[in-house]
Amino acid sequence: MSLFAFALVILAAFIHAAWNLLAKRAAHAGPAFVFAYTAVACVVYLPWVIWLIGSGSVSWSGAGIACVAVSGALHLAYSLFLQRGYQAADLSVVYPVARGSAPLLSTVGAIVLLGERPGAASIAGLLAIVTGIVLISTQGRLSRFADADGRKGVHWGTTTGAAIAGYTVVDAYGVKMLGIQPVVLDWCANAVRLAMLLPWFLANRRDAMTCMQGHWGLAIAVGMFSPLSYILVLLALRLGAPLSVTAPAREMSMMVGALLGAWILKESVGRWRLLGCLVTIIGVAMLARS
Repeated sequence: MSLFAFALVILAAFIHAAWNLLAKRAAHAGPAFVFAYTAVACVVYLPWVIWLIGSGSVSWSGAGIACVAVSGALHLAYSLFLQRGYQAADLSVVYPVARGSAPLLSTVGAIVLLGERPGAASIAGLLAIVTGIVLISTQGRLSRFADADGRKGVHWGTTTGAAIAGYTVVDAYGVKMLGIQPVVLDWCANAVRLAMLLPWFLANRRDAMTCMQGHWGLAIAVGMFSPLSYILVLLALRLGAPLSVTAPAREMSMMVGALLGAWILKESVGRWRLLGCLVTIIGVAMLARS
């Protein structure tokens, strides 16, 4: 991976952590919040998409259309699974399982479907990042995975992680193999997700608007920054970054989120989170050298 592509992935991790920090404040709004920030994203990034189409930078094929449709469905599944997981179990169980299982499954997908062959350093870096994620999120209390709430968290975490891995592999195939522009792929996937959510919103409009009271500012911010963080990752993949390296490297957002939580929300850091941050940094450094 080039230094520029790696820098894009790291920048994406910081932006990803920032918008997740905002989204967590509206977790109880559920599908209504997902619909709201997806609508904002479609409006904000539409001029960029129109410009690319007008400049002749976009060409469509049957495979490209299928890729966009599948990507949109998987992104929607990810959003809904994550919100449902936050409602059913503790964040400190759902989030690390989701973010830890996703790069593992993505790497398997990269090997099987994209023909990538990560070296020993990449695999070691991947495992270090997953370990760091678990330490940061659980603060060393691994026994939380064993109780009833923990099992619910593991269930929803792995389900969410599978959806993340699914859209990551599909989108990597789209930008690397089919040549789809990153912003076009992300916008179309958001448009598909919005279309899928529209019938639910129309049928539950009054309840949805009630859920969104006081959260519109968060929806606008998430709608602006969420696509940007992922577009940067897709751009890195388009520039030749291997998915088996990119997928775990972007999970540095977990460490950034922990540090932002300590700084902005005054959350406790503790020795386990510090150790997790250190292990994550080591893992990212190993990926950078691979």
